Amino acid sequence: MHILHLVAANEAGPSTPTEPELFGTFPCPPQPVEVEESDPGNCTFSWESVELADGYQGFIKRNDGVEDVCNTTGNSCHFHCPCGFTYLTSVLAYNLAGDSEPGPVLNYTTMPCCPDHVTITAATTDTFEVTWAESRGADAYETHAVDGGVALVCNDSAPVCVLSDLRCDRPYTVTVTPCSEARGCNRACPAHLKDTPPCMPTDLSLAQGNGSSVTVSWAAENRDANYTVSAVGPRGRHTCWSDARSCEVDALTCGSSYNFIAVAHSAAGQSLPSYSVPLETAPCCPASLEVDPVTQAMSNVSWSHARGADSFVTTLTSPRGHASCHTRDPHCLMGCITCGTNYTVTMETYSRSGHMANCSYQGFSSSACCPSGIKLYRTAGSGLRVHWRPSSGGHNYTVEMTGSTNYTCSPLPGQSSCDLENIQCGNIYVLLVAPLAADGTRVEFCYQRLYLVTCSGYNLGMVIYRGKQFVD
Repeated sequence: MHILHLVAANEAGPSTPTEPELFGTFPCPPQPVEVEESDPGNCTFSWESVELADGYQGFIKRNDGVEDVCNTTGNSCHFHCPCGFTYLTSVLAYNLAGDSEPGPVLNYTTMPCCPDHVTITAATTDTFEVTWAESRGADAYETHAVDGGVALVCNDSAPVCVLSDLRCDRPYTVTVTPCSEARGCNRACPAHLKDTPPCMPTDLSLAQGNGSSVTVSWAAENRDANYTVSAVGPRGRHTCWSDARSCEVDALTCGSSYNFIAVAHSAAGQSLPSYSVPLETAPCCPASLEVDPVTQAMSNVSWSHARGADSFVTTLTSPRGHASCHTRDPHCLMGCITCGTNYTVTMETYSRSGHMANCSYQGFSSSACCPSGIKLYRTAGSGLRVHWRPSSGGHNYTVEMTGSTNYTCSPLPGQSSCDLENIQCGNIYVLLVAPLAADGTRVEFCYQRLYLVTCSGYNLGMVIYRGKQFVD
């Protein structure tokens, strides 16, 4: 504000001053200026008051082109200042005399925005892949994963980060922090909780139960996990599940090799599979077994293929004794089992690695015994009577005499003799007396007798015994 006096002057001197007049100029530019962000998104643009100012006009221009003007008689303006923008601010003062020059331009940048769409994926059991949408105002990002005070950090300008060497089955707090050169890092972004997948089961232990089941146990320190155990063999996969530390895999096939592995599962994902443990099941038992008599005291035992079996110990047991043989063949010749005896057959099958299975077969009986004391007598005319001492058991018998002509006779049940008619003399005959099996077939192992039947005129002469021979 100025006071003006007007004075006239000539050679004679100055005149008397006029009455004073007041004269005001426009105000000076306001300064200093500052921007303060009291709360995120709420900014105050302020300045020092200047003399002669009737009001102020503030100018706020954002780096995306949006402008705002604030008119006030005070010394501050409030404006909305979202994250991630740079603001150019200036102010001028004015009065009736006019406007001041604009004050100094102040450059203010808000914090970079927190990223949206943060996604955390367990790439492996010890690695997180973190992705997010690029955030406004960020030049780079810091990604932190914290577990109990132990922090892993990666820095990158790209909106992706891989955090490795994490511990299994641990809760991690993951934070993506945007940073800019102008304002530094925004530490107010929300954290995200993410668990790593469970730890791998260790120390698998296998305990065989019956021939087709195995109990599998393991060690694991997971907080909340379920477990799957798989037995992989030549005929497929067998599985059991548990939320504890053991389970039983059943329906395994005999004579097979399996590899057992365990895997842990949780809401966070799946662990690495455990180290595999091999197991060989006991060999199979032969599906069928046959005992064929060779002689009255010797039998041939044969059986079908048994998967996984490399050798066999076969035992025949009866009230009269037992016989046993150890062989790698699918058959065995055994003695000491006499005719006319009921017996059982047991077998132990062994694999090459020493696994053993017990097999039992019931309801066997040896063939009827051959008769003894066989005699051949002449009867009236041209007939012969065959007489024998029957074996125990009340079996039926058949009589066959072969030579130039064949003759047979079948005695009634319970009888121990029968007659052969119209025998031709002068020939050697082979005589066989054998019991009949339950199915009516002849027992094959009884020996034959040789007889010479001589002639006496037109009638039978002497009957001469010539010895024994076995049936071929």
